Amino acid sequence: MGIAPFKHLFDAVVTRHGREQLDANRWRGLAVLGIDGTMIRVPDSDENRAHFTLPSSGAHRESAYLQARVVGLMALGSHFLLDLKVGAYTESEESLSSGFDEQLPDHCVLMVDQGLIDDGRFYYHQQRGEECRWLVGAKSNLVWTVLEILGPNEVIAEVPFRRPARRSDPTLPRSMQIRVICYQFPGFKPQWLLTSMLDAERYPAAEIIELYHQRWELETGFDELHTHTLERLEALRSQTPDRIRQELCALAVVYNLVRLEMARVAGQLEVSPLRISYRTSLLLIRTLWLSAWVVAAGRLPKYLEQLASDIALLVLPVKRLRSYPRAVKIKMICYPRKVRASAPLPS
Repeated sequence: MGIAPFKHLFDAVVTRHGREQLDANRWRGLAVLGIDGTMIRVPDSDENRAHFTLPSSGAHRESAYLQARVVGLMALGSHFLLDLKVGAYTESEESLSSGFDEQLPDHCVLMVDQGLIDDGRFYYHQQRGEECRWLVGAKSNLVWTVLEILGPNEVIAEVPFRRPARRSDPTLPRSMQIRVICYQFPGFKPQWLLTSMLDAERYPAAEIIELYHQRWELETGFDELHTHTLERLEALRSQTPDRIRQELCALAVVYNLVRLEMARVAGQLEVSPLRISYRTSLLLIRTLWLSAWVVAAGRLPKYLEQLASDIALLVLPVKRLRSYPRAVKIKMICYPRKVRASAPLPS
């Protein structure tokens, strides 16, 4: 079939439902958006190997699987995907996500990973439309000049644009004003947030700190795709790059449709869509799809009503404050690694 029908279907779902997903989960009048990337393993066919390439893997020189880089634009309040870009491992998240800039709506706040911080891009984002804001965590090497002290842990500061950025775009000014907020949780190092939301009365620091931690909702969304929708498959199935894109686009369509049904039920219950179990909702919808083939068309509305009633039972408790250090008790034993028979041996 090719990717075109699936891309058309994905765009149609986003066009019809994207605005309502943004409007239903606003923070102080702003739609909360996030951009982040992930890696997905793909089969080691000749076509995929030529396009996606193998990442390096330390002493092994190359990894066991080819990997596609996937970057998503998501409405963080509902996990609804507004766009998805797929590229080779060698393509950066920054270059893939540049296509999202023109899709960002007015009255929004954009949060990205530190690896996607681009002062020039943020400057044009806040100049591009009405109330286009951004919020990121600061890198350790960032230098700023304090212009005004707003409180014990927040200031208005000036950050200069780097020379390479101004050489590539002479229209950039020498610097821009930002708001810097510092916070620290017990047992952790101090963290610094940078934002274009300069009005401390309209955007209180405590609420901005709480908002920033929604950035990880995009990673949770990717986990729902990997772990539950794909059921931890070792790799995708398609043997060519075009079909890999087709498979991922179809996956995004299915994910959004499940999320839409969850959001509809959450709206009726007046709770956040993030408090409904994605995995169990997915299993219920899969069961309905399988049984719908043998059900008379006139009975489908009753089945859909029952589906909504069942999903309404899946409300989760409010998320607890938890900490999971990136550590394991036992490391994997280093068995010899399998390599494809036709692959050239390392020199």
